[in-house]
Amino acid sequence: MYSQALNVKDEQASGPEDAAKLARFQGIIDREDKIEPRDWMPAAYRRTLVRQISQHAHSEVIGMQPEGAWITRAPSLRRKAALLAKVQDEAGHGLYLYAAAETMGVAREELYGQLLSGKAKYSSIFNYPTLSWADIGVIGWLVDGAAIMNQIPLCRCSFGPYARAMIRICKEESFHQRQGFEIMMTLSRGTPAQKAMAQDALDRWWWPSLMMFGPSDAASMHSADSTRWKIKRFSNDELRQKFVDATVPQGHYLGLTFPDPDLKLDEASGHWTFGAIDWDEFRRVLAGQGPCNAERLANRQKSEDDGAWVREAVAAFAAKRRAQAATAQPQAAE
Repeated sequence: MYSQALNVKDEQASGPEDAAKLARFQGIIDREDKIEPRDWMPAAYRRTLVRQISQHAHSEVIGMQPEGAWITRAPSLRRKAALLAKVQDEAGHGLYLYAAAETMGVAREELYGQLLSGKAKYSSIFNYPTLSWADIGVIGWLVDGAAIMNQIPLCRCSFGPYARAMIRICKEESFHQRQGFEIMMTLSRGTPAQKAMAQDALDRWWWPSLMMFGPSDAASMHSADSTRWKIKRFSNDELRQKFVDATVPQGHYLGLTFPDPDLKLDEASGHWTFGAIDWDEFRRVLAGQGPCNAERLANRQKSEDDGAWVREAVAAFAAKRRAQAATAQPQAAE
């Protein structure tokens, strides 16, 4: 889900790089050691990671919106507190990831500016509306479940700061997934109206959740490099299949029906086969034409504008402290 924006042509391809440096770099990766910010790395490796980590960070920050809108409408104090904690976690994930990207020499402000301008992408899943309380449950169950499927391998990513950030993020995401499944189980075992609400949410979110893993392997442009560099450990289709295999039995346990008439268990392989994904919809949403793209970015821009005075005050205070320290140093010397 965090490599959707990587499926574009690299327009900054550089010239030939030192063969000996490339060999040493690949040797570090092949030994399962980590590449650290101080290490030499190919320009394409750096660009790929900046795009992927920044898209991941943007997704966490934008992803706060669909759930944040339900904090005040959650059905109990317990639900409000749990949802508030989850949204707070997502903000923290964004901060970890922006910090990891900054170790590669790119400013957080630059990355955030790319998000607000529409130049940078974020996960397509966060451009769908949350119409009912059941949507909060299905986001935790499906969306965070898909995120975990994608993120666990990232804990072994070859780039050290990204891998280390993912360890904590995955621990927190596992809580989010369990929280969502528990909401869905409560609704599914509730009144007929509550179960119908859960089913409606599953019907609307199932296919967008499958799209989260990105385009099919046949249409993925940079998978070979990302796999060789051990940024990715599994292909998009492999992760999608693992997600389906893990999630379908959970849905059946809840007594829910998946909105896919072609979904069936292949006894020979043990895998669940599923119908065709609407990749036209995926491309439209990723290009900015989804149900909530404009709204989500407008909300982030408003937040940026509303917080300008805080940033200015902090910068002014820091400048004042520096000036005071500079004045105090000559006096101390005397």
